Amino acid sequence: MLDEGEPAPEFELPDQNGDLVSLSDFRGRRVVLYFYPRANTDGCTKQACSFRDNWAAFEDRDVAVLGVSDDDVDDLKEFEEDHDLPHTLLSDEYGEVSTLYESYGEKRMFGNTFDGVFRNTYVIGPDGTVERAYEGVSPEDHAEDVLADLDVAAAPSDD
Repeated sequence: MLDEGEPAPEFELPDQNGDLVSLSDFRGRRVVLYFYPRANTDGCTKQACSFRDNWAAFEDRDVAVLGVSDDDVDDLKEFEEDHDLPHTLLSDEYGEVSTLYESYGEKRMFGNTFDGVFRNTYVIGPDGTVERAYEGVSPEDHAEDVLADLDVAAAPSDD
């Protein structure tokens, strides 16, 4: 995982519509960058729908939400349409950005070993630095956890 406080690596990836999106497009805004293994699978659908179901709360906080997987653009478009997802989905087909964010590597499932995307999330601050890193998140309630942490970070301190 990237360390909190370090610069978030710049990237440019196609979204579900085939348009190129870069991290610098969101400079000045907070970004939730979540990595998920595969569109239209059980856990990943729960995770994406959790962000969908909390979409108004992210918008109220002016936070951009970007989901990244190694699916191709067509699969992401289908995923968006099947589940009415309001946020941007990015195609990292070759795992290059996932690797930059230490969210890609060897995995084991059902006795098989393969390379794939890890379910990690980063909150990137308006200045482009990593504010928070979440490793191996729970898909069902992760969006609520991120919102709670955003609210704690925004609360005035007693200093």
